[in-house]
Amino acid sequence: MTGQVRTVDGRVAGRRGQATRQKLLDCLSEMLSSSPYRDVKVIDVARKAGTSPATFYQYFPDVEGAVLEIAEEMAKEGAALTELVSGRAWVGKAGWQTAEELVEGFLDFWRKNDALLRVVDLGAAEGDKRFYKIRMKILNSVTNSLTDAVKELQSKGRVDKDVNPAAIAGALVAMLAAVASHQKGFSAWGVKQAELKPNLALLVHLGITGKKPTK
Repeated sequence: MTGQVRTVDGRVAGRRGQATRQKLLDCLSEMLSSSPYRDVKVIDVARKAGTSPATFYQYFPDVEGAVLEIAEEMAKEGAALTELVSGRAWVGKAGWQTAEELVEGFLDFWRKNDALLRVVDLGAAEGDKRFYKIRMKILNSVTNSLTDAVKELQSKGRVDKDVNPAAIAGALVAMLAAVASHQKGFSAWGVKQAELKPNLALLVHLGITGKKPTK
């Protein structure tokens, strides 16, 4: 955690206060993994952290406010997903590797942050602009890089000029997000995780290049 950490009333938190605040966030994260978001109460988070509701309210206005703090940190991590696409090759065997690594990184990120992303999706679906911005911050990190990749391929005559780069990139990222949030459900269709990744990478490669990959 960088910079000054302040309490709800604007006071700068000391080292002990920062540790307590972080412990509350850690306990909340853990509880989101095992309980429905709507069931998580301030008193339960405080009890799990070994402190009081009054202490919780020193640092956060409510559970939602604390969740937003955690989600903002997650979004910063999600911005690193752009490294899986930015400046990477989409031609030949290197193109297939790029598609594979993007899919793997995307699925891994979703799996790691599954509980929190469900809350973000719920808030965004209900029209909460704060959660919507966090969701878009994560998705934009990949969408913008994929858009640039399609534009570059177009400039070299490898992709048809009629293709809209932002539309293709946005559709692929929306697909990745939907699949990533539904990973466990694929087993009900008889699809193993090991089978999901290469087939998803195939769709990504076809979407960006319009061609079957060279493996």
